Amino acid sequence: MPMSNTLRKWLHNEGNAYAFLFLYAALFTVFIVIPVLAAISLSFTFFDTIQPPRYIGLRNYITLVTQDDLFMRYVLPNTIQFAVIVGPGGYALAFLLAWMLAQLPRLPRTLFALILYSPSMTASVAMAVVWRTLFSGDQTGYLNGFLMSLGLIAEPIQWLQSPQYLMTIMILVTLWSSMGIGFLAMLAGILDISPELYEAAALDGLKSRWQEIFYITIPAMKPQMLFGAVMAIVGTFQAGAIGVVLSGSNPTPQYAGQLIVNHIEDYGFLRYEMGYAAAVSVVLLLMVWFFARLANRLFLTRE
Repeated sequence: MPMSNTLRKWLHNEGNAYAFLFLYAALFTVFIVIPVLAAISLSFTFFDTIQPPRYIGLRNYITLVTQDDLFMRYVLPNTIQFAVIVGPGGYALAFLLAWMLAQLPRLPRTLFALILYSPSMTASVAMAVVWRTLFSGDQTGYLNGFLMSLGLIAEPIQWLQSPQYLMTIMILVTLWSSMGIGFLAMLAGILDISPELYEAAALDGLKSRWQEIFYITIPAMKPQMLFGAVMAIVGTFQAGAIGVVLSGSNPTPQYAGQLIVNHIEDYGFLRYEMGYAAAVSVVLLLMVWFFARLANRLFLTRE
């Protein structure tokens, strides 16, 4: 049956666009929608990966809140502390460094941007090689050797095995490797701002760089600021390998560096309680969703 003129015209004008959208929609459905729905479904079941899932209602969530002392005493407070410091801290640091680099000529700006971005691509390798050597618990560790040479300590400190220091080191390492794609988006956003806006602002009475940042730079790059905020939120809450790689153990010493992702791995891949692990992952998803919505309210441009 021959194709009607209306259908042929629609395919000619919009068919290619829908074909490209279909590919994205298919990948998004397979790798995002289906796993999220599967996790939500499994969170209402008891599933040990051997027997078929058995529906138990809200029991996993009730257990998480009322009986999981490890989650309430260590995992949740550690995750909140880590997220509150690393999220806003890394975000502000990314914006500040992007703004500073934007003031440089093109060649040094590109070089420094590459230097700052590279740790985010090799974070696990860098942690294993650089940071564990720096914070090694014997006298061969760079930090211990330096402090002992100055006479500030008499014997080596077990930096990565001490609950007193582990979380602080985790935060420092994460901030060091937080200049990822969000940082590049902010840099691109700053460079895309028209110089005429700054000239007009100077004529209107703006006299300092801080005023330019708050009244010109940030309002002009709200989409990039929103993207950077979402990437910072997701990167912060999905961080889990940091404490394990640094300390060399899971759980971390006295649970000092135990985060929600570590808790999910513990129940899902060590204890094989997949239903309970799915419930914890749903809680993590809700936390990420809440802070992403908050970032949307702060930076989303409304016409």
